[in-house]
Amino acid sequence: MRGNQNITMVTATKIRLKPGCTHPQSALEINEIYLIGVNREGFYDKEIVHNLVKQGHIIKVNIAPFYPRLIADTSSRGEKYVKSEPNDTPHDNLLKLPRA
Repeated sequence: MRGNQNITMVTATKIRLKPGCTHPQSALEINEIYLIGVNREGFYDKEIVHNLVKQGHIIKVNIAPFYPRLIADTSSRGEKYVKSEPNDTPHDNLLKLPRA
């Protein structure tokens, strides 16, 4: 993925959690995110997705009807991750994606 001109619509469709995590409470517990609409469809480490968002790529979560965008964030321990933009639900929409 080079430059925004090559991207039409990138969508996050699945997640993989960190080893041993079965009931995530935070987007920090996501290890990888499956992206479609990119040159190489597949799972990407959350740090890579974080960097793509920071570079200006728009990635939406495949949760209707809102399809919220991903937001890059960094934990208090310096861990790069992404979360979905807030809406009317109390839980992050990214955690609602199917798990692989």
